[in-house]
Amino acid sequence: MSNPSTSSADRPVALITGGGSGLGREIALALAAADFDVTVTGRTRSTLEATAGSADRITARVMDVRDAAAVHDVFAAVESDHGRLDLLVNNAGVSVRAVPVEEVAEAEWRDAVDTNLTGMFLCAQAAYALMKRQQPQGGRIINNGSVSAQVPRPYAIGYTATKHAVSGLTKALALEGRAHRIACGQIDIGNAATDMTAKMAGGVPQADGTVAAEPTFDARLVAEAVVHLARLPLDVNVPFMTMMANGMPLLGRG
Repeated sequence: MSNPSTSSADRPVALITGGGSGLGREIALALAAADFDVTVTGRTRSTLEATAGSADRITARVMDVRDAAAVHDVFAAVESDHGRLDLLVNNAGVSVRAVPVEEVAEAEWRDAVDTNLTGMFLCAQAAYALMKRQQPQGGRIINNGSVSAQVPRPYAIGYTATKHAVSGLTKALALEGRAHRIACGQIDIGNAATDMTAKMAGGVPQADGTVAAEPTFDARLVAEAVVHLARLPLDVNVPFMTMMANGMPLLGRG
């Protein structure tokens, strides 16, 4: 843990998975700047501490979303520290090797499912339970769906399948959450500029078999969108939002 939060009853409380780098770090910094008490989680202590050291009111906790016991312990710690949770940003995820379906190893498939789907479910389940029992009741869950929740990229069956499943998870959480003031929505993000998308400048496979460079956009804009959603009253939900680089070929993919 580093840079522990100085909790205030007046400040909302947020937890971001995959908060050590990329989108997770940008979201954590934006929420801290918006006066949230923020906990960032991930598997690598050094990157989490780098995020926590970049702003006030950010706490780092090592957590593997695939580990149900670890998830339970971290959410229990947030409840102990703050008494509640107002926002979960389910951001942690892994990409897969770009190979044809017949070359995908079972271990690679299971890693994608365990991280991108089961891990997201475990965190949403823990957040939902806390938001349901806390007083005042309610909170918001935002899932990182990726535009691969809508249409696939070539040679990405594991990532695509898990992100399509995330859309079902989002809908089910939103439905069950209505009675308890729990809003669940999803941001499908296309080509935000992070380490994961750096390779796009050199060209990535397209649906027509060619390889082409794709544009990216500033990841801080995604963070600003998360802050906007987090500030909405709980009687308002945005079930799905798509943010993408305007020049990417998403709308013509397939």
